[in-house]
Amino acid sequence: MKYVKPVLFTLIGAAIIGWIIYSFYLAYQPKPVRLQGQIEAQQYSISSKVAGRIEQVMVKKGDMVKKGDPIFTLYSPEIEAKLEQAIAAKEVADAMAMQTEKGVRAQKINAAEDQWNKAKSATSLMEKTYQRIDNLYQDGVVAEQKRDQALTQWQASKYTQSAALQMYQMAKEGARSETKRAAAEKVRMAAGAVAEVQAYAQDTKIMSWFDGEVSQVLLHSGELAPQGFPVVTVIDMQDAWVVFNVREDQLSNFQIGKTFTAYLPALNKKIQFQVNYIAVMGDFATWRSTDSSKGFDLRTFEVEAKPLQLTDKLRSGMSVAIEL
Repeated sequence: MKYVKPVLFTLIGAAIIGWIIYSFYLAYQPKPVRLQGQIEAQQYSISSKVAGRIEQVMVKKGDMVKKGDPIFTLYSPEIEAKLEQAIAAKEVADAMAMQTEKGVRAQKINAAEDQWNKAKSATSLMEKTYQRIDNLYQDGVVAEQKRDQALTQWQASKYTQSAALQMYQMAKEGARSETKRAAAEKVRMAAGAVAEVQAYAQDTKIMSWFDGEVSQVLLHSGELAPQGFPVVTVIDMQDAWVVFNVREDQLSNFQIGKTFTAYLPALNKKIQFQVNYIAVMGDFATWRSTDSSKGFDLRTFEVEAKPLQLTDKLRSGMSVAIEL
């Protein structure tokens, strides 16, 4: 028994010394680096190209929507009035083009022909009158001045006849090709205006362009919706990722395509992620000062990673923790 106590004291002393040595060993070991990020997801804003009053909102927060599902409708009497104006302007353009294609009315053509025949008769009369006066002049009965006046009237009647003929031919030919083309282009322009207003009218019934979950309803029935203002926001948790802010001296642990395991406290489980994006310019990252004695500062870069196993329980804003 006299040897038991010294052995026991020796063992206890050795254990204490070992514990002290192990404590010093742990104290000088590098501490693990813990990073915390959060889940983010693609979010879409659903709005209208036109302003109007909200007539009805068909969804509420938490609803799952598919592409093509109705989201909300607008009441806009101004668009209806503009559509009527555009349709009326197109009808006017159609009528003008039709008139151009048909040409001058038959009555105007007949009137032009009558004017030409009248000019021909007058020219024939002036020619006979001149010949009579010229014969009298040759016989010395009338003065040369009288003959010159008759000649001038005959020549003037020829020009009048030619002008009447050209007016008659122009009436028969109708509008010029350039005029017809201009009228046709005006019809196209009016049709484009109608199509534009109809497109605005269709945009008063807004459908979803995305699959996802309604996260916010910002306006309700009876409220005015400005042009382009988001009325409903939809979040797509199938397109989710985690965002970390990583200091540049730890950036070597994150390379494009590299996978890592992170812990989600909200789900009490670990999920694998794959790095898909790292901020490429320091100007896009925040600054963080180190000890001034080291002589330099460290930047923090944004790192994004996609989950390799999607789960319906994943929500935007959840915390994600990793240990380096």
